[in-house]
Order: sequence, then C-alpha cells, then structure tokens
Amino acid sequence: MKDSKKNIPLFKVYMSKNASKDAAKVIDSGFIGQGPVVDKFEKKLKTFFNSDYVATTNSATSAEHLALHMLKPPQENSEIFGGLARIESKWPGIQDGDEVLATALTCTATNFPILANNLKIKWVDIDPKTLNMDLDDLSRKITSKTKVIFLVHWGGYPVDLDKIKEIQRKAKLNFGFKPAVIEDCAHSLGSKFNDKIIGSHGNICTFSFQAIKHLTSVDGGCLIVPHKNLYNRSKLLRWYGIDRESDRKDFRCEADIPEWGFKFHMNDVSASIGMSNLENVQKDVIDKHISNGKFYDEALKGISGITLLERDTRMESAYWIYSLLVDDKDKFTKHMKEHGIATSQVHERNDIHSCLAEFRSSLPNLDSIKGKLTAIPVGWWVSKEDRQYIVDVIKKGW
Repeated sequence: MKDSKKNIPLFKVYMSKNASKDAAKVIDSGFIGQGPVVDKFEKKLKTFFNSDYVATTNSATSAEHLALHMLKPPQENSEIFGGLARIESKWPGIQDGDEVLATALTCTATNFPILANNLKIKWVDIDPKTLNMDLDDLSRKITSKTKVIFLVHWGGYPVDLDKIKEIQRKAKLNFGFKPAVIEDCAHSLGSKFNDKIIGSHGNICTFSFQAIKHLTSVDGGCLIVPHKNLYNRSKLLRWYGIDRESDRKDFRCEADIPEWGFKFHMNDVSASIGMSNLENVQKDVIDKHISNGKFYDEALKGISGITLLERDTRMESAYWIYSLLVDDKDKFTKHMKEHGIATSQVHERNDIHSCLAEFRSSLPNLDSIKGKLTAIPVGWWVSKEDRQYIVDVIKKGW
C-alpha cells in the first residue's frame, strides 16, 4: 500500500541549534570578512583532520582550482615552489596541456577546474563494484604527460590509497617522477582508510562544506596540503597573493605581491556556521549516516533486482549517499516516489557534456551501469523507522 504521508528526502541541510545565534554575533560585530572566526574554524578543522595544513576556501571548487594552480611553478617567485621540489626532486611541474587522469562519474566541480587551468582530461573508467576509479585502468593510462591523478571517493567510500601509491611508484620508474595526487573528498568527511581519516594520507585533499554535505558552512570548503610550503602559498593565493599576516604600514595597502592570486577565501559568517556545525558533526551527522548505511548493507542483501556495492574491511565509508544498482530504474524510481521516497543518481557522468567532447573515450564499465545507478536516503534525518520502511518498500518489488 502506498503511504501518501511519507516524504523522505534524499538530502537535507543540517544546522546545529547554535548556528543562527553564532552567525548573528558575527553579523552584528561589523566584521564579516575573513578574520578571527575563520582562524578559529581552521584550528578546529586541523584538529579534526589531524593536519597542520588546512586552509579554508569559499567552495570546494575554489580549493580544487587552487590545488591545480599551485602545482604550476609561480611565474616570478620559483623558490616558493621549492617545498614540493625537495620532496620530489624530479617533479617537472605542470605545464599547459599536461594530462590529468580523472573520473567522469562525479560532480562537474571536480573536472571543470582542470579545464580552467588549461590542462587536458584523460578519463579513467570506473570500477562498477565501488563506483570509484578502476585503478587497473588508471595504471594503464599513465604517460609521461600525466602530471596529476584526480580521484573521488564516491559516496564516501575510499579509493584504495595504498594501490595509488604503488601506481605512483611505477610511474616514477617509467617516467622519472610521480604524478601528484589530488583527492576530491566532497563525499567523504569522516571516512577512513586503514583506520586513518580521509584527508590525512599525505596527498592534496579538498573538502566541500556546501549546503547538503555532512558539514555545511552554507557554502565553503577547505584545502589540505602535505607540507608547509604549499600551505603558506595557499594562504597567499586564496586572497590575491596578499600576505595578510605581514606588518603593513597602512592596514588598507598591501606590500609588494610577488605572485598574483584569487578571491577564494572564506568569510567569518560562513566560518561561524561551519564551526557551530562542526562541534557535533560526528555524533549528529556522520555517525547516523554510517548507522543507516550499514543497516542497508545487511537489510538489502539478496533482493532480486538490486546490486549492492563492494565493502572492504580497510574502507570505512561516511555514506554521504547510499548508491546501488537497480534493474529497470525508471520503474524503481516511480515506485519509490509513489511511496514518498526520493531517489536520484546524484551526479551525471561528465563525459557526455559538449564542453568536454574533445576528451571522450571508451569507458565500458561506466557504460555498463547506465540506467541502473541510483541512491536512496541515508542521511541523519532518516530514522530507524524510515530506513525499515524504505527497505520494506524495496522488498515489495517494482
């Protein structure tokens, strides 16, 4: 029987009970740009991620654009680039036209910064068992022009970062340098690989604090980098290249700017909301996503017409979304909607867009899930009663 009273959304914005009050304090203070509240938020994020090198931004897209930009040697101040050069002595730097190996199954926010940095995309197929990159395909496609591996932890389920390191080592043997790794962690706040939180494995990482993510600052994001040189450079370049920590003679007039930058910084209003939501994000948000996701992992086993994704004991997903493959997706979608349950694929494959037409290539694994991929509600708002109802509706068949 259809339940017309049910309305279980796929996404819902989480706000702590103190968020509006904390934001109002900043708004009423007369100082709403990047200031002390951003600094406080970053300190708390550094604790959460166990990293000294966390820089907030106004979006994850900005963080990704900045990450790629920083892998290019600065035009007139090359010593700033020395941190990465010392770690990887033969790192050649990114040049226009170099390749970035990327997944087409993601938000366009992952891949458009590649184009914005005058780089070329080479698509890597997906592993249909996880929806992450097919790492065998990744290894096959690396060339001497490959400067970056840009991966996504789909739904919060971590990519095998040990295998990524093996692929980097193989590339160094073949080409003399390791491609840089950027992890798009928009889905994976609180996820873990080998008991270490995603964001702490030594790669460049970006996180999203957009409205419907585990943690929201209304909009925003952060960049995590592996060493101090890149961190210092990121703080400069997120605000035009201006050193905001210098002792300026006139507080409105900057000193010489050796390298131009962007307007990618976070503001104190967003930081106040993010900091308020961060306080209980593990207990109130992430843990509930995980509880619901693990419930589905067991409750949906063996149901005809449903293919569940792989789970590896080394991977701890934060279950931002709960993806599955369904037979006859149109009927499934209609069936769920009739019972008040929202579903969606969430992201369209990027390689179909005309602005990316020049990079199209054969992706048979991605093709194989066409018309099957969908997601069901898994978030903090889904009660135990709701999740059982969702399972029961699926079991009825469509």
